[in-house]
Amino acid sequence: MSGVRILNAEPKGYSPKAREILDSLGEVTEKPFDRAGLLEAVAECEVLITRFGHAMDKELFAAATHLRALVSATTGLDHIDLEAAAARGVTVLSLQGETEFLEEMSATAELAWGLLLAVLRHIPQAADSVKNGMWDRDAFRGNELRGKRLGILGLGRLGHMVTEYGRAFGMSMAAYDPYASDWPMGVEIRSAVEDLMEDAQVLSLHVPLNDETRGLIDGEMLARLPAGAVLINTSRGAVVDEAALLAALDSGHLAGAGLDVVADELSGGPSQALLAYARDRDNLIITPHMGGATIESMEKAEIFMADKLTWFLEKAGGS
Repeated sequence: MSGVRILNAEPKGYSPKAREILDSLGEVTEKPFDRAGLLEAVAECEVLITRFGHAMDKELFAAATHLRALVSATTGLDHIDLEAAAARGVTVLSLQGETEFLEEMSATAELAWGLLLAVLRHIPQAADSVKNGMWDRDAFRGNELRGKRLGILGLGRLGHMVTEYGRAFGMSMAAYDPYASDWPMGVEIRSAVEDLMEDAQVLSLHVPLNDETRGLIDGEMLARLPAGAVLINTSRGAVVDEAALLAALDSGHLAGAGLDVVADELSGGPSQALLAYARDRDNLIITPHMGGATIESMEKAEIFMADKLTWFLEKAGGS
């Protein structure tokens, strides 16, 4: 398979073991690009490796005249125009559907729980106060999880993991997922999203982004949550109406929110409205879509995807 031209457009922290596999497949170029640079470089590559840093849109596929495969070590593919890829005959290789491999990947579920604890216990603000020379625990009185109701929207792999955390913290739990076939013990079944909202003191989102879920958590849904509820979103930003979320936080109906995802990440991060609110208020914590960004999970995923690319090239007849 020597001679396959591979472009790794997001090489920072890339697994050395995965890199060795790529080197065995052909000529590998590793370089971070801005948009213009990527559009120029992609014209000559046959394999493009990316994470979430670039929009894989019609413009990119039009420029990628020799591209055979796009490799993205992600489960979500909303950063990729799949129709444009198919129209150009580009195979998209990802972690989507790799159930057996993903069963051991807990990083995003762990971050969801970390965000929840950070919001309820004011951990970032308390740590900052100590750095600034203060020592006042009474300024950061938070809330406990034990005895509270956890509502889980989506009972896939990550939703299941979060139920385990909720059980360990002594929470009662309910969930909504019309597609779930394996219901966790001790988790109440809700027949509609609206029913899940009614008593969810903590709402954790674990659904993919599609036509059914886009904008699902809007002002009406947020109003159904009990006063003082907390929202955690590690799924996709566009699942939540961000203007409605800010309104619910500002009014005090929501006590807090922890977001690892925002609606338009490829435009540079959170909207100015989200940023302005988070700067001035302590009840909104935003992290940069780092749910899966642990050393362990990224190395495993990159090695897995390098092996998957190897299989694809062998099946396709190499170069």
